[in-house]
Amino acid sequence: MDKKSLRPNRKPGNTNRKGMKNAGFIALMVLFALIIFSALSQSPKLEKIPITTAVQQANAGQYENITVTGNELDITKKGQKTATIKSFLEPNASLKDEGFNLTKVQVTGTPQTSGSSAWFSLAGTIIPIILIAGVLYFMLRSAQGQGNQALSFGKSKARLYGNEKDKVMFTDIAGSDEAKQDLAEVVEFLKFPKKFANLGARIPKGVLLVGPPGTGKTMLSRAVAGEANVPFFSISGSEFVEMFVGVGASRVRDLFAKAKKNAPCIIFIDEIDAVGRRRGSGMGGGHDEREQTLNQILVEMDGFEQGENVIVLAATNRADVLDPALLRPGRFDRRVNIDLPDRKDREAILKVHFAKKPLAKSVDLDSLAAKTAGSSGADLANIANESAIIAARNGHTELLQSDVTEAFERVAIGPERKSKIMTEVDKMTTAYHEAGHALVGHVLPDSDPVHKVTIIPRGGTGGVTWFIPPEDRMYVSLIQFKDMLARGLGGRIAEEVVLGVDRITTGAGSDLQNAAELARDMVTNQGMGKKLRDQVFKTDDGLMMDRMMHERMYSDNTAKVIDEEVEALISEAADRARAVITANRDKLDVLKDHLLEKETVDADEVAEVLKGAKMPAAAALY
Repeated sequence: MDKKSLRPNRKPGNTNRKGMKNAGFIALMVLFALIIFSALSQSPKLEKIPITTAVQQANAGQYENITVTGNELDITKKGQKTATIKSFLEPNASLKDEGFNLTKVQVTGTPQTSGSSAWFSLAGTIIPIILIAGVLYFMLRSAQGQGNQALSFGKSKARLYGNEKDKVMFTDIAGSDEAKQDLAEVVEFLKFPKKFANLGARIPKGVLLVGPPGTGKTMLSRAVAGEANVPFFSISGSEFVEMFVGVGASRVRDLFAKAKKNAPCIIFIDEIDAVGRRRGSGMGGGHDEREQTLNQILVEMDGFEQGENVIVLAATNRADVLDPALLRPGRFDRRVNIDLPDRKDREAILKVHFAKKPLAKSVDLDSLAAKTAGSSGADLANIANESAIIAARNGHTELLQSDVTEAFERVAIGPERKSKIMTEVDKMTTAYHEAGHALVGHVLPDSDPVHKVTIIPRGGTGGVTWFIPPEDRMYVSLIQFKDMLARGLGGRIAEEVVLGVDRITTGAGSDLQNAAELARDMVTNQGMGKKLRDQVFKTDDGLMMDRMMHERMYSDNTAKVIDEEVEALISEAADRARAVITANRDKLDVLKDHLLEKETVDADEVAEVLKGAKMPAAAALY
């Protein structure tokens, strides 16, 4: 990320408006200061007398001082400190010309015939008027800005892309080949609409991108706009909805109006489930703002004319909660599934993210791709970034294999907590616990191979035994599920066999929870129970109101049988794990000693230590 992207997104208009408000405030303060100064500096009102009277009184010796300013006379009587009388000379006349006896009175100042006082007086009148006009102007501008803001409240907040120099193309995106093939037709629709119109084909109005988080739905949408070289309006579903009813619908209308003016173009609505959830859930009523926004989207999509060449792309990872009216033909005509990348795609994605990083030649991205089964593109990008951070922290000039491995494990199972102090008893218990997981997983034939065993606390666990499948799997068999249950209970059973039933610890809490969830999923969702074989009792987990209001689709007796099936699966897994650990107790102790000595044992060492471990008949499935 460059430095520019870290700066706040300030619009020039906002800065100018802020400066204008500051200038108006300063002008208002100056105006108040002038008014106060004028009030304080205003001279007291003087008594005005004719010049003849002034001459008589002056010659009679009644005056102490006469101050001459132009043709104005400010007269101070004897016994007073300030002037109390004002009189005026004739134009171009002096005191002597008027008949004043200058020996009887003290005179200060000289007659001035320039217009400086007039200009000063004029300025004192005009400047306040200018300041008042300026203050009123800024106040009107501010009110106009607020009015414009109120008028733009219902305008669309969609960002327009399409004029960037570095456009995203399909070649910039690794993996997702099937999705790119489906979206390539959308590009052709936008580039060559007549090619399809001549054959009577109707351009699809909407394409729904469905996939887990981090699989690149937004990036693929940007690539469609880049390939077609058309404007791209991007907005999130949550940006339509406001606290005021009708604002969302107004923004939808404004967005589609802008799109029609820029046709051919693409509208991209990210996280459309924020406004496109199924109506009639009983929440919000008929005047719910979200439902009104959805209704407007439905109307706008269905109201497109054939020649508009505007395609709506939408992304979600919860297609099951969308309103059926959105998914019908004529609105979202196409549905593109973007799945998690397979091994080949993961390697290609890793190469893209490591391309601009100084990667050592010894780093094996193929093995890393094999380990990261089930990871999304965002997860792989995070691993690449963490690798660079760890390499910088370790003072390396390039990314080494150790940096990449540490980053992978940090992202997958959490950072190491080497500072956590463990007692010798806790270390021994943890070593037996993790050795039990590894031994059961190593011996059972359909379990995934052990990748690494450690007694160093990572994330929220006291230790980790890590199993990684050798290749990507589409299906999981019943035997594989049962081996997963058995190895998951291997840690608790190892504590029980070695320490005794009364000495088992809370370290198996998460293992037991995962085993219970897996066993229940096998029975209710996969139809793998003995008594309830080939029957599914899956509940609708899409809408909260459905879960709260709808009853389960099976009786209490069936629920009791489900509980018995789950208990039977867990009991069977515990018995199998106990048989393996009891038959290979010596191997368990050796692996425990290795863990106490080294703290972390990798796959090759585990295989060497457990070489010769036998599969007891009691652990076999019949």
